[in-house]
Amino acid sequence: MIKWLLRRGARAFGRSYDYDVSYMLDVIDTSAGAGVRLSAFPLISQYRGPKAAQQIWVGAIFASTIEGDCGPCAQLVVDMAVEAGADSAVLKQCFDGDPHQAGDVGLGFRFALAAIRGDLEVDDLQSQIEEKYGRRAVVAAAFAAGSGRFYPVFKRGLGYGHACRQLEFHGPAEPAVAA
Repeated sequence: MIKWLLRRGARAFGRSYDYDVSYMLDVIDTSAGAGVRLSAFPLISQYRGPKAAQQIWVGAIFASTIEGDCGPCAQLVVDMAVEAGADSAVLKQCFDGDPHQAGDVGLGFRFALAAIRGDLEVDDLQSQIEEKYGRRAVVAAAFAAGSGRFYPVFKRGLGYGHACRQLEFHGPAEPAVAA
């Protein structure tokens, strides 16, 4: 029964975003316990902090995901971010290497990359986020910075990694090249 529910949820998610959930189904079929844990991961990755700071989270999850992937996971994040109200032009600006001009999305993007790379700038960016939106926004951005890479790495580990693809920012296709 649990596997049936998990499969049903995974397939519905896949249909909603035109996203290949084969790896999810494989995990569920292999182990119901692993499927439950995989389905619980969004409890971490989707913690977005205060509503006013949503664009910080968007930038951080986008940076973390494209740092780990240039394929379907990155496109899924773009699609979900735009659905949640992010400006696709601002996401593209970050993707194209100009996050300093991308407002709060750019701040979150820069924060995530600094955290991932161990760049000392992370302390200053963390302070900027906290001053503007509070500690909960920092926690959300830190969750996003750490978790966006999970799915691409997990999928590759299971043998479901895909080649790079063109990212659609709800406009002309752009080559996917990680920042």
